[in-house]
Amino acid sequence: MFRAAFLLLAAGFSVSLARPHLHALSSEMVNYINKLNTTWKAGHNFRDVDYSYVQKLCGTMLKGPKLPLMVQYAGDLKLPKNFDSREQWPNCPTIKEIRDQGSCGSCWAFGAAEAISDRVCIHSQGKVNVEISSEDLLTCCDSCGMGCNGGYPSAAWGYWTQEGLVTGGLYNSHIGCRPYTIEPCEHHVNGSRPPCSGEGGDTPQCVQQCESGYSPSYSQDKHYGKTSYSVDDSVEQIQTEIFKNGPVEGAFTVYEDFLMYKSGVYQHKAGSAVGGHAIKVLGWGEQDGVAYWLCANSWNTDWGENGFFKILRGEDHCGIESEIVAGIPK
Repeated sequence: MFRAAFLLLAAGFSVSLARPHLHALSSEMVNYINKLNTTWKAGHNFRDVDYSYVQKLCGTMLKGPKLPLMVQYAGDLKLPKNFDSREQWPNCPTIKEIRDQGSCGSCWAFGAAEAISDRVCIHSQGKVNVEISSEDLLTCCDSCGMGCNGGYPSAAWGYWTQEGLVTGGLYNSHIGCRPYTIEPCEHHVNGSRPPCSGEGGDTPQCVQQCESGYSPSYSQDKHYGKTSYSVDDSVEQIQTEIFKNGPVEGAFTVYEDFLMYKSGVYQHKAGSAVGGHAIKVLGWGEQDGVAYWLCANSWNTDWGENGFFKILRGEDHCGIESEIVAGIPK
């Protein structure tokens, strides 16, 4: 009895030795991951920020209400080994764009507004080229959740089909009807942006009018979805959806090591769960034989691979394949 208990304790001890407790955002965590020689490289993306700020960035409530399931008929469609929406639709510049959500848990709205912008362009054969306003979605969709304190991607796409969304570019861009009003902050290196804090980040007001000097009017500027739906969690279904219709919104559980992502194909190796996070999925491929999804984050271009990242494909890693939502523009 004593021997069995001792062996159990020893086994537990060896597991804890194998994955040590490392402080989030620490050099120790960076060094630990890089010494593992895994499929990705770690480095410092966040300096001199409170952990509460990073937690706030993960504003997606996972396993929320589901949209109707859309099953794509793949038929004899030959899916390529590598696919990048930026190359497939070069006349749609929003596909290449990386946004910055600032000190607000608005990733759920960003992933939706980004993918909707891309699809409006793709489905108009490049004739309609707009930035859909994440501000409009964040502030006016009451059914989506709690604004800067988190929301549901599925509800965001549902809102687009029911209520429509106006245009609006990045902070201070004066592009579109309602540009983003939450200032980017300096979480990466010492630069010109103000410091980031975990506090504040109150949701701005739902202002149903365009900024002065912009026409048409708010109601005339709305873009609507014809349909919105969930995508089945099979790799082939997600690939077919992106290949046929453009980027989708995905969501997954962020662990502390993801914050340190610099390059390669991310897979969780260290740290605790931080929260749910929504992103745009725009393609797939293989790197050194490792299958990945290509995604756009909303933490500015100085995070990760110029704002983009790759994550392990085919194993529903961190839930990446089970929360895919999309829709078709009117």
